[in-house]
Amino acid sequence: MKSKLTHYIILFFAVFFLSTSAIFVKLAQAPSSITAFYRLLFSALVLLPFLLFHKENRRQFLTLTKKQWIFGILSGLLLSTHYVLWFESLNYTSVASSTVLVTLQPLFSFVGGYFLFQERYPKKALFGCLVALIGCVVIGWGDFQLSMTAFLGDIMAFIAAGIIASYFMVGQHIRSSLSVIPYSFLGYGSSAFFLAIYSLMTHASFTGYSISTWKAFLGIALISTILGQMIFNWLLKWLSASVISMSILGEAVGTCILSYFILHETLSLQQLLGILIILLGLAIFLKNS
Repeated sequence: MKSKLTHYIILFFAVFFLSTSAIFVKLAQAPSSITAFYRLLFSALVLLPFLLFHKENRRQFLTLTKKQWIFGILSGLLLSTHYVLWFESLNYTSVASSTVLVTLQPLFSFVGGYFLFQERYPKKALFGCLVALIGCVVIGWGDFQLSMTAFLGDIMAFIAAGIIASYFMVGQHIRSSLSVIPYSFLGYGSSAFFLAIYSLMTHASFTGYSISTWKAFLGIALISTILGQMIFNWLLKWLSASVISMSILGEAVGTCILSYFILHETLSLQQLLGILIILLGLAIFLKNS
């Protein structure tokens, strides 16, 4: 029980750090594919010394099986696709609405976990999931009816949710036989490669950005990815992709609060109600899962 509680505490901090993602995306004055590219490139570069100068990490990477290479590169492809869709959605809809829809990934994770990993959850845990999802809908409800432009962004964010759920399910499978550093490096590195190709195809510029934008690139790599998403990769050895995806619903809470203080976006009574509902649902789920 102590170990499980420790994992949940670490998960809480990882969700908080991940909540900064949308903030950095908004602050970075660059195409979505470029922001995603530098996010993954800088993250991979940060991990490189830990891969090269750690004997076990280096050994695992040099002895990767064909299956591990395939799943690692697949995770990179899924991650790059997720980021392009999600970051692009932020150009059409609000930070709150986009983040809420992206965090609907538990819907996909529960289905995948049921069929792929034979995961079963008590009814109380599933009820907690339902409560948290209702909280997400409450937060983003206003944007769902604003315009066709906002609706397009919402659809892109929803598809991104399904893709990131698939990413964590791939991670759950491969983390049983591979440490977090070689797995994350392979995933982030291949993802950066795919994003570089996409950026070249769309004629996006890799240079010429302001200092504040480069700071945003570094922030989203070091804070949102290394301290946030990579911690999820680490926890996948002990927690299921469904639990991870469910906990990421808390990202909507953190993003709404951070966007209020940093981006000066409105935090309405409706969003505050949604935040409370999400927190209640997460408490019910984690207590009974």
